[in-house]
Amino acid sequence: MSAPATQSRPKLTIGMACYDDFDGVYFSVQALQLYHAEAMHDVEVLVVDNHPESAEGHAVRDFIENWVHCARYIAAPEAVGTSAPRDLVFRKAEGHAVLCIDAHVMLVPGAVRKLIAYYDAHPGCRDLLQGPMLYDDCKAMCTHMDPVWRCEMFGIWACDPRGEDIDGAPFEIPLHGCGLMSCRKEAWAGFNPAFRAFGGEEGYIQDKFRKRGDKTFCLPFLRWLHRFGRPRGVSYPLDRAAKLRNYLLGRVELGRSYDDVLEHFAPLMRRADMDHTLQSLGLPSIHDHWFKPARRKTAALAGAA
Repeated sequence: MSAPATQSRPKLTIGMACYDDFDGVYFSVQALQLYHAEAMHDVEVLVVDNHPESAEGHAVRDFIENWVHCARYIAAPEAVGTSAPRDLVFRKAEGHAVLCIDAHVMLVPGAVRKLIAYYDAHPGCRDLLQGPMLYDDCKAMCTHMDPVWRCEMFGIWACDPRGEDIDGAPFEIPLHGCGLMSCRKEAWAGFNPAFRAFGGEEGYIQDKFRKRGDKTFCLPFLRWLHRFGRPRGVSYPLDRAAKLRNYLLGRVELGRSYDDVLEHFAPLMRRADMDHTLQSLGLPSIHDHWFKPARRKTAALAGAA
């Protein structure tokens, strides 16, 4: 279904990509309708389904098309991963601005209304906007990520005290999780179209905005709760070589060194597998330097800490 006919174009699209996550989509969308009703006349909801032919996919489609009157459903099975469907959220959105969330994120009351007001007050904004992620106690939070490697991922959760005041001023951050991010539709910098599977987005997308002269801000009012628990497991593909490939692609695209990427993955992968990934991208084979026994042992211990 399309956005309400009372306006030609919504002020904000709230979009989410999903892969076998009916529960996440259901509760995220219903939380918007229940707890942000005062702002929903300015909003379209967009769901991009990366696994539309599964039982969960059919349930998502039925829910969105038959029960949510401000929503649209897009089946997107072509490029499975976290980047391509998120990219589609921004590209297929009809709103002037876009808020992309994971399909298992809920926003604190007032956040949608305040975000729309922020865009109204900053008509020339081309920055990437993010907000504090709440832990499950709904009190402790992470305002950003620090640029540090851990567990096959670039970025570790961190908290700036400025984010604790919900009415505080926006402040610049280096990077953050991509579970919630927003910008004007025409300002979206885009993910590398060759990204596949999971990984490589955090840090990359913020750097892409910065490279063109824009910034990434944390808006203290834009607080979000992310469901991390998956008692039934994760059904989408998690592949270490794909993570390595995405990180390398991002660094090469932005003209940045990828030495730290190799240093992090060398203790975790076979040399032949790393070389295969590098060669597939036209990059030189990995150097002996990264496979010295002492370096591998030190890196492995650091990764386990």
